[in-house]
Amino acid sequence: MEQIALVIGATGITGSNLVEKLLDKGWKTYGLARNPNKHIKNLNHLSADLLSLDSLRTALENVNPTHVFITSWMRNDTEAENIRINSAMVRNLLEVLAIKKTVQHVALVTGLKHYLGPFEAYAAEGFLPETPVSEEHPRLDIENFYYAQEDEMYAAAVRDHFTWSIHRPHTVIGKAVGNLMNMGTTLAVYATICKEQNRPFRWPGSAAQWNGVSDMTDARLLAEHLIWAATTPAARNEAFNVVNGDVFRWSTLWKKLAAKFDIEPIGYTGTIYSLEAEMKDDAPVWEEISTRYGLKENNLERLASAWHTDLDLGRPIEVITDMSKSRKLGFLTYQQTEESFYDLFSQLRAEHLIP
Repeated sequence: MEQIALVIGATGITGSNLVEKLLDKGWKTYGLARNPNKHIKNLNHLSADLLSLDSLRTALENVNPTHVFITSWMRNDTEAENIRINSAMVRNLLEVLAIKKTVQHVALVTGLKHYLGPFEAYAAEGFLPETPVSEEHPRLDIENFYYAQEDEMYAAAVRDHFTWSIHRPHTVIGKAVGNLMNMGTTLAVYATICKEQNRPFRWPGSAAQWNGVSDMTDARLLAEHLIWAATTPAARNEAFNVVNGDVFRWSTLWKKLAAKFDIEPIGYTGTIYSLEAEMKDDAPVWEEISTRYGLKENNLERLASAWHTDLDLGRPIEVITDMSKSRKLGFLTYQQTEESFYDLFSQLRAEHLIP
């Protein structure tokens, strides 16, 4: 039977890497986004508003997917709104697909906020998990839009008889423009500004993150993990952590990243510096840099998400991830995190997004 993929959020870091992997593997692939990226060759582009049933029905009228990959979410001002909006997106999608009776598997991408708490209480006192975080850890006793998304998927799976998988990456490293959570590109843009303005590459995070052990998730590895879980019987109806497989310390990696841009690194000095505050006046600086070097994107906000980098690097504890569950079931793909950053920087330069 032909494998037909529907990727929700096909323009994001995870979604764009996933559609490329699926196409490489010969899947018929549809990519749905509010504003599709039509530069991906052989991808069937769909445009729809996940909050509108009519919009989804129109976009999916002639689409009969066997596998659905949900990689999209929408940021709101409060967690209550995050829950309302993001659960509706999952519910609406699966309701529209239910009538087709073709869906065999649904994969949902969430993240480590499952263990750390939502943005409003992110890794705050009272919500500090044991690390390494494990899929066996119970849900926190706090509202979390990831839980609401999961519950919508569980209910639809019972109703429509499909299998499912949940994927919880750590910080995802990969290329995307206009993405809400984009540490790799954010740091590349920040480093470029530092170089052009002769500013120090200042560490914006906590002592715990600077000195502790951490891990990350390459978007390419996450894409492989999504396809593996969707096609491996033993991985059905399971939640998985997914990271590169190595660990590192920012105190070492920060200096190496600075060296890639030939700039001066400054590590933790006893104070957390907000990268969002550091870059708040840099929009015109980036426009000037973009003009000088003929870059493709002159809108700083479409490249850098400093607020999210602050959240990740400002955690009061080190955060590492137990991936034993996937390993035991046969997912053995490995990616060195340092190389993930270097590969990203090379890609950003090749595509004229940084000089």
